[in-house]
Formats: sequence, structure tokens, C-alpha cells
Amino acid sequence: MSYKCIIFDCDGVLVDSEPLGNQTLVDMANELGANITLDYAYQHFKGNSLNRCINQISNLISVELPKNFESEYRRRSFETFKNHIKPVEGVLDVVKNLDIPFCVASSGPENKIQLNLELTGLWPYFKSHVFSCYAIQKWKPDPSVFIWAAESMGFQPSECVVIEDSVVGVTAAINGGFDVFGFTAHDYRNELKNLATKTFDNYFSLPELLKS
Repeated sequence: MSYKCIIFDCDGVLVDSEPLGNQTLVDMANELGANITLDYAYQHFKGNSLNRCINQISNLISVELPKNFESEYRRRSFETFKNHIKPVEGVLDVVKNLDIPFCVASSGPENKIQLNLELTGLWPYFKSHVFSCYAIQKWKPDPSVFIWAAESMGFQPSECVVIEDSVVGVTAAINGGFDVFGFTAHDYRNELKNLATKTFDNYFSLPELLKS
């Protein structure tokens, strides 16, 4: 079908932040005795809200985390983003040439979304169309952020396609009645193929996929 609007996730879909953010979370968890790996983080944290990740870490070490854990994570991860983050390969060219409306709907807070889009040169394309789970206090796999984004852009879910890279995000889109394309560049366990409407592993193939 021909879609009228594209809703992009941010982390791992527009910006290559998943390795950076997850490694920071792994480092902080291990400082408290969690003894986990980056692969563990991809499996258990990817696509989830930070609060859910924090609860998982707390359960791993069987004690409550320090009260400043979240603020310290934000500080350390933001510093890492500033030094190392890049746009996902090919996404800038795709976004520049899109001829239908598009937006970003992310589990991250607004300041994180803006920072990472600014650092990667994507902010001018999204700045007036940013939707954060923090604004509505509902997180994926709840579909509310996608439904809010679609309504705000002026479209029904059936007229939109969501671009996601995590099982949690794909599930949220499905729960909201959206078609969803799974971006599989970091889908190490091949989990999205049987969930998403379609899958792709590089942005150079997305324009044709949108037409088919």
C-alpha cells in the first residue's frame, strides 16, 4: 500500500545510540555487582523504558539502586552521545528526500531526543514533530505514543507505517493497529522477521519498500 505518514523510532532507527546507551547502563550496573554484558543489555533492555531497565538491574543485584542512578545515567550517557553518536547509515539521505509527512515517536525524554537529533544533523527535519513517551507517561509496548503521533500528524493508524528496531517497539505498533517495518541492522537474534509487516537492514532499500 501507499502510506501517508512515517513514524520513526529514534534510538537505533535514526541515531546509532543503542551501543552507547546500553554500554553505559552495563557499566553502571556492573559497578554495583550485576555482572552483565552488552549482549544481555540488548536482549533485556533494548526498547524498554529506563525505569523498567532500572528495575531489572535492581532485581539482579537484589538491592535498591542509588537514588541518583537515573540522573547519573543521563549525565554519563549524554556525555558519551556528545562524543561518539552518529546517525544510522543512510537515514539522512532518506529523510531529506521523503515526500510524505514524518515524525519521531520515542521512549526517551524530549531533551535526549533533541540532543541526539541535533548531534547527528537530523533535528531540522523533526523539530516540530517529536513525540515522547515521557509527555504522556505511557511506554511501549503500550501503543499510546504512536497513536498520539498519528493523530497529531492528522492520520489514522492504518495510513501510517512505523519504523522500529526492537521487539518492544514493533509490538507497540502492532498493538496500535499500525503496519511496522522492522530495522534489522542490530537484530542479532532475528526476532523481528516474524513480527514486523516487513523488515529491512539498510536505509538504501527503504524507499522501494515504502512503495511496495
